[in-house]
Amino acid sequence: MTLQRMDNVGIVVESLDGAISFFAELGLELEGRAMIEGEWVGRVTGLRDQRVEIAMMATPDGHSRLELSQFLVPPVVADHRNAPVNALGYLRVMFAVDDLDDTIARLGKHGAQLVGEVVQYEDAYRLCYIRGPEGLLIGLAEQLG
Repeated sequence: MTLQRMDNVGIVVESLDGAISFFAELGLELEGRAMIEGEWVGRVTGLRDQRVEIAMMATPDGHSRLELSQFLVPPVVADHRNAPVNALGYLRVMFAVDDLDDTIARLGKHGAQLVGEVVQYEDAYRLCYIRGPEGLLIGLAEQLG
C-alpha cells in the first residue's frame, strides 16, 4: 500500500469568520463550512461531546487544503500560536505566491505582521514569515526568475 496524497492541514482558530477572510485574501477558496458533532466524531478525536464548526479551504491548484476549526465544545486547552520558529511540533504552513510585496500588503489589511524581514535566498526565492489572524505563523515564498 502506498500513500495517495496529503489531504489537508488542520488549524484551530478562535474566529472562523476572521480566518476564512484572511485565507481568502491569500487566495484560498472556501469549499464548504459545516458543524461537526455527534458520538461518531468523538470516537475519531478522543474528545467526548465535541461540537466544532469547520471550514475547508482549497489552494487555487486544488492540490492542498486547510481545514479551519472553531471548537465550541469542549473549550480549547492549549495555545501554541506564540511559539518561536524553533518550537517542537507542527508550526507553520508555507505558501508560494506570485508577488510577495503585494501579498504582504493585502494581508496587512487583515492584521498580518512580518515576524522578521523579507530575505532573498540566492537567486531563487524571496521569503518571509508573517503572523496572520490570531497569531498564526504563515510562511510566504516568491520564486524568482
